[in-house]
Amino acid sequence: AELYTAAFLADMRALNIGDPAVLCKATDHIAEQIGFIADIERNGYAYRTSDGVYFDTSRLADYGHLARLDVAGLEAGRRVDLGEKRRLTDFALWKFTAPGEARQMEWDSPWGRGFPGWHIECSAMAQKYLGDWFDIHCGGEDHIPVHHTNEIAQTEARLADHPEIPHAHRRLANFWMHGYFLLQNDAKMAKSAGEFLRLQSLTDRGYDPLAYRYLCLTAHYRGQMNFTWDALDAAATALDRMRQGFHALPRDPGVAADPGLVERFGDDLNDDLNLPRALAVAWEALRGDLPDAVKRATLTRFDDVLGLALATWQPKVETAPAAVQALAEARSAARRAKQWAEADRLRAE
Repeated sequence: AELYTAAFLADMRALNIGDPAVLCKATDHIAEQIGFIADIERNGYAYRTSDGVYFDTSRLADYGHLARLDVAGLEAGRRVDLGEKRRLTDFALWKFTAPGEARQMEWDSPWGRGFPGWHIECSAMAQKYLGDWFDIHCGGEDHIPVHHTNEIAQTEARLADHPEIPHAHRRLANFWMHGYFLLQNDAKMAKSAGEFLRLQSLTDRGYDPLAYRYLCLTAHYRGQMNFTWDALDAAATALDRMRQGFHALPRDPGVAADPGLVERFGDDLNDDLNLPRALAVAWEALRGDLPDAVKRATLTRFDDVLGLALATWQPKVETAPAAVQALAEARSAARRAKQWAEADRLRAE
């Protein structure tokens, strides 16, 4: 686990993503998960079966509102045996270890030895570090119908005995932002098909990781981005042009960013995080008629969000081989001595 965590953090830093203030592990928060389940059960939103403790989704009239689930339709069309589950949408809060078995990861609980359900860890850790209600919750589009729907249900159930908390504030988060899948050559990437893109795949081919970051900035998070090597080449070229243009601008600490462009950039970010439009404003700043020092100040402000490390980039300095340098110096010396024939001979070499 430590190896994977280190690799994950290394990739984040290569992409110029800041480290989180808290990086918590589910296995370090079993006590919090057990306490969360106990609150849900005490409020009457859970029931026990022979294989675990389950959440009773029938207790929530608006269960599935995030995904606009047709719960009645799902029940009517059910074609699977539920076992001891009461409803198709009910889900496990705690699963018991089967008799005679021992799992690699299992813990004691008030209900028996076992392990947490899939969803409870997120609700419990979010509550511990962010509180009962916070502003933004992110995740992939596949989390909408089940995982995030169940996170909301768990929190609503835990807070059900707090009538002073407004109902909207029992839904864990104010905004739910779901990123759509990254496609590769118009197909969903899948490890099973051997088509899983890694950052190392890019750096092994000589790409700057920030070229991939630039490519991501060109697509809205709620639109599927199609990865191709041609698209990455185009992003790398655009990033290089932006870096070259920024590097040529004079720096004047006394000059402020252009207020009009800053306002437009902020409006685009506030419009459902529309980074493609914000990136277009950055190009407008670079190519427009503003004084050069204002251009630099404006782009520096924008890069706090874009994260392309424009201010730290330096053009590559090509160093000629020693033999070539010696030849050039000898030719210069011959020219200074007006030894034109020798200078011509050295140039021919």
